[in-house]
Amino acid sequence: MSSTNTPTLADRIEDVLPQTQCTKCGYQGCRPYAEAIAAGLAEINQCPPGGAEGVARLGALTGRKVIPINPVNGMEHPRAVAYIDEALCIGCTLCIQACPVDAIVGAAKLMHTIVPDLCTGCDLCVNPCPVDCIVMYPVTETTGWDAWSQQQADAARERHDFRALRLRRDAEENDARLAAKAVAKMKAVDALDPATAADEAEKERKRAIIAAAMERARLKKEAAQQQATQQDPGAKENKPE
Repeated sequence: MSSTNTPTLADRIEDVLPQTQCTKCGYQGCRPYAEAIAAGLAEINQCPPGGAEGVARLGALTGRKVIPINPVNGMEHPRAVAYIDEALCIGCTLCIQACPVDAIVGAAKLMHTIVPDLCTGCDLCVNPCPVDCIVMYPVTETTGWDAWSQQQADAARERHDFRALRLRRDAEENDARLAAKAVAKMKAVDALDPATAADEAEKERKRAIIAAAMERARLKKEAAQQQATQQDPGAKENKPE
C-alpha cells in the first residue's frame, strides 16, 4: 500500500488477485501484474487461477470489458496441490527455492515434503526438480475462485510477502558480511604493510651500518698505509705480495 495509506489502483487490483504467485500472467507475481494492469500494460484476463470470476472482479474494479481468459496464459482448472515422491527426493532444495509461499519444508540432502494447506498450486516447484519427483494433484472439482477462498489468498499473500522480506534481509546480511570481510582483509593488509615496511627499514638500517663500518675500516686502512708510506717511502714497495 502507498505511504499515504490511501490505496492506489495497483493496491486495489492486487487485493482481488488470488495470490497464487504462479507467474502464469507473465509477471513475477501478483503485485507486478497488478501494477502492469494499473499502468495499462497488461490485460485483465491473464490470471488463470482467478478464472472467469477473477476477470469479472478486475473488470468491475478497472472499468474494463470482461473478456475470456487468454489461453496463452493458461486455462482455468481445478486447484491442484504439489506432491513430492519422498523416495525419489535427493534433497537438492531447488523446489524450496522456487516455492513463492514457503509451502515446502526440508533441508539440503534431506527429504523434502509439501505442506498441502500452504500450497497455492502454482506448480513452480515442478520444473526445477532434477529427478522429476514432484507432481500436481487436483484437490477440487471446482475452478477459479470457487476453488480458492479470500482467506486462503490473504494467507498466501502474507507468506509470500514474508518470504520476500526474509530473502531481502538475508541478501542484505550476506552483503554486509562480505563487505565486513573485505574491510577486515583490507585492514589486515594495511596492518601487514607497515610491519613489512618497518622490517625492510630495519634491514636497510643494518645494511647501512655494516656498509658504513666497512667504509670506515677501508678509510682507516688506507690512512694507515698512507701514514706508513710517509714514514718509510720504501715500505709499500718492499711489502710482500
